[in-house]
Amino acid sequence: MTLTNTPSHFGSVAKTLHWLTALLILTLMPLGLYANDLAYELRTASAPSDALVARAAWLFSLHKTLGVAVFFVALLRILWAISQPKPGLLHPDRPVESFAAETVHWLLYGSLVLVPLSGWIHHAAASGFAPIWWPFGQNLPLVPKSEGVAGVFAGAHWVLTKVLGLALLLHIAGALKHHVVDKDATLRRMWFGKTEVPPVSAHHGHVRALIAALALWMVALTAGSALGVYAPHGETTEAAALEDVQSDWTVQSGTLAITVTQLGSEVTGQFADWTAAISFDETVGSGVAGTADVTVSIGSLTLGSVTGQAMGADYFNAEAFPTAQFVANIVSTAEGYEAQGTLTIKEQSVPVTLPFTLDVAENTATMQGGLTLDRRNFGIGDSMTDESSLRFDVGVNVALTATRPE
Repeated sequence: MTLTNTPSHFGSVAKTLHWLTALLILTLMPLGLYANDLAYELRTASAPSDALVARAAWLFSLHKTLGVAVFFVALLRILWAISQPKPGLLHPDRPVESFAAETVHWLLYGSLVLVPLSGWIHHAAASGFAPIWWPFGQNLPLVPKSEGVAGVFAGAHWVLTKVLGLALLLHIAGALKHHVVDKDATLRRMWFGKTEVPPVSAHHGHVRALIAALALWMVALTAGSALGVYAPHGETTEAAALEDVQSDWTVQSGTLAITVTQLGSEVTGQFADWTAAISFDETVGSGVAGTADVTVSIGSLTLGSVTGQAMGADYFNAEAFPTAQFVANIVSTAEGYEAQGTLTIKEQSVPVTLPFTLDVAENTATMQGGLTLDRRNFGIGDSMTDESSLRFDVGVNVALTATRPE
């Protein structure tokens, strides 16, 4: 058996790539289904255990890592196929059957690239949960961190896996039909060893079969749009509407972000809705120079792929505790400024000091600060006692620009 193809036989390289791809795909599909079942259990559990999180993360990491392997094996297989003669048809007198088989082959080849690529882009665009096991990072060039992008490619991945599954079933059915009904050498010549085949005829109809495969992909992706599978990634929670506040300084723009460390990777999210009532006198050189009363709508948090989990009862419990509040004095110190006060989350009040920098130019003030909190002080993630799943420390970063009347 030669390494390369001949006009009538596949070489050992093509056979090895074929069966390696089959092994990976037949492993990935049930693995993905099982991992998704665990993910659903994780989302619906009021207090998921460390063991459940670790098992789901391990399975998803394995699925993603094998998916990347499939992507590169598929590319290698396609490049090898392009460089080799394709063994001819055993039944040139069956043009409809040959056209269908060629279309299915295009669907398989394309799906073997598109399915892992869409999953990989989804992973790169999303934040949090289950890294790929390799040393080359988790991001992709030209792929931004975006819930919208993650949602589109998560939906595309779901649709394309259905196309791949259908093409795979048709491919297997065709192979069994040749082997059991026709009793010809179609399946045997893809297996290792020497196989006698009758005279063959050259392939034909490549372009028509490719066009048919492209049309089927478009139909599938359009159907996915009709089903609404391309929605932004992550679950949404109804956020508490905050009332306007009276303030000496009016916040014009700003960010309130948190960073958690999950499974060894940092995940950063932001609260979209929060208010701040601020009084401040920059002429005070030392001591209390003002006050701040900040209210945060917990449901406005986006935290990548774990947003829904963060809103759950064992974490922020946004349904029962829709807001958090930070009430503090603004203190001028020798090193700069600090907001010294009390942070209340889930009715747990903890003394907190937020150091920050401040730049005041006429009637515009720009501040930036940050601190680290221990989530256990607020009863967040009490079931997650192992820091390898979720670190105790949570970073908080605040930046805003505020103005006062002239």
